[in-house]
Amino acid sequence: MADTRREIERKYESKDSGLPDLTGVPGVAAVVDKGVAHLDATYYDTADQRLAAASVTLRRRTGGSDAGWHLKLPVAPGVRDEVHAPLSDRPPRRLVRLVRSRTRGAALEPVARLVTDREVHDLVDDRGGVLAEVAVDAVCAERLGEPGVGHPAQWSEIEVEAADGADPGLLDAIDKRMRKAGVRPSRSSSKLAHALARTAPGKPRETRRRPPVAPAPVTAGDHVLAYARAQRDALVALDPQVRLGLPDSVHRMRVATRRLRGALRSYRAVLDRAVTDPVGGELKWLGAELGVGRDQEVIGERLSLALDDVPRRLIAGPVRTRLRTWSHARGGGSRRRLVAVLDGGRYLALLAALDDLLAEPPTRPRGRTGKPAKVMGKAVRKDFGRMARLIERALALPPGPDRDLALHEARKEAKRTRYSAEAATPPLGDAAAALVRSAKALQNLLGDHQDSVMTREALREVARQAHAAGESGFTYGVLYGREERRAAEIEAALPTLWRATRGGP
Repeated sequence: MADTRREIERKYESKDSGLPDLTGVPGVAAVVDKGVAHLDATYYDTADQRLAAASVTLRRRTGGSDAGWHLKLPVAPGVRDEVHAPLSDRPPRRLVRLVRSRTRGAALEPVARLVTDREVHDLVDDRGGVLAEVAVDAVCAERLGEPGVGHPAQWSEIEVEAADGADPGLLDAIDKRMRKAGVRPSRSSSKLAHALARTAPGKPRETRRRPPVAPAPVTAGDHVLAYARAQRDALVALDPQVRLGLPDSVHRMRVATRRLRGALRSYRAVLDRAVTDPVGGELKWLGAELGVGRDQEVIGERLSLALDDVPRRLIAGPVRTRLRTWSHARGGGSRRRLVAVLDGGRYLALLAALDDLLAEPPTRPRGRTGKPAKVMGKAVRKDFGRMARLIERALALPPGPDRDLALHEARKEAKRTRYSAEAATPPLGDAAAALVRSAKALQNLLGDHQDSVMTREALREVARQAHAAGESGFTYGVLYGREERRAAEIEAALPTLWRATRGGP
């Protein structure tokens, strides 16, 4: 088994004087000495240090209060998700799977050993509650894996980690006190990064100062590839979050997949579609797999919230239990299925194909030599025109299934227009940014409409099940009527929003 916690901390370069006096920091009543712990940690990575390159660390540590395996995944500067597992001789399988999008099956081997003598101090409030833990670490590091290569290193540092539920401003107040005492933030993101830098083999050679080289012009291809690279990076970073079941991670990974696929489709004048279309097809497959269970989750949440607004006198029968049973039956096993997809060869092959595409981009002549604003503006206007035709067509239809389907198609095109405009924002500036906002507003409105359509279909199914069990269908009719009204309100609001948007980019 493994457990996860969020770690919020700051690191500092320790001075000879040690830890500054932190009493008097707002909220801190006392600094409690908790003694010295001896920690012995071996860090694992691939031979080419793929985890370290992504600021991910995997270690086996003995000593202290949390001996075991620790996997640290970056979330934001100073914020990491830490996954623990019990001690074992080799990296636990679950932790290995969490970094699979980084390692791609490459072996994990010891790369560094860090031995630390840690002076532990608790910062407590006037009731004795722990606000933060402060550690003064004396570290000795050696590089592993290559006999005779590199050299050992020693240094001291200070770590300040906020306790769960602590005031978010506490670390800022401590930082202010640290800086006032002359203690500066660490230049390394982690002990491992510091160790690898300090124990690197050889010494940097002195080089002559060379005259600055003018940067190459930024092309349309550069802009598209930068956008694509950001989405690829998001996919890889979200992989472990999806495996851990963290909130909203599946949705965010699905959005990154759509953004990437949309960019490859929209900018076929920039990148050769003979290369990008097969990759786009695999992205479509991955997006569909990420959607399994996600739509069910959205409907379930929508129905639960809708039922909360229904007066008790209008609830006839075990409606909430029926909805919960239906939702569980439809969504059960979706996460296990998704993790199996992420463990599969097809997914790893897609990541490898994305790496190859970005390493050797199939840039077409216009992507290399055309003016970025002209090339990308044309692609955005093409997407906008397609979206406009679909919206106009939907508005011309009478309310009913045909209009529902047309509005759903318009919603998908609004997404594509938004994503192509996002990629084009650097060269197009405010015009593209304004289109991103407008397309997002249309996407959200049409998404709410599609959710209403799907929710009504779900209510019909649940009502049939309730009727077969001899239960009243009255409340499902109430919920259905409310969804119909919501859809009608959206359809009435759409023309006004569309008039404000159709001027185009």
